[in-house]
Amino acid sequence: MNYPIPVSPQEIVALRQKPVDEELVATAIAGVVQISRQQGLSLDELTAQVLVEDGLLDLAQRRWLSDLVAVAWDSLSLD
Repeated sequence: MNYPIPVSPQEIVALRQKPVDEELVATAIAGVVQISRQQGLSLDELTAQVLVEDGLLDLAQRRWLSDLVAVAWDSLSLD
């Protein structure tokens, strides 16, 4: 990856300044997973947050994103 995985919410917000592409989205998801783990959240708690209704994504998109978060959760090591 060309982007380091964010280690703080501020670093995730800073990603807004980058052009959006698949790599940036993957970096943001990896950062959210790692920060959630640091905060003691479980995968179930994180995916519940992803599935909360919002005005940006519809239910199908939120489910798809929650599946991606679960894959990232399983793929990233617990350093």
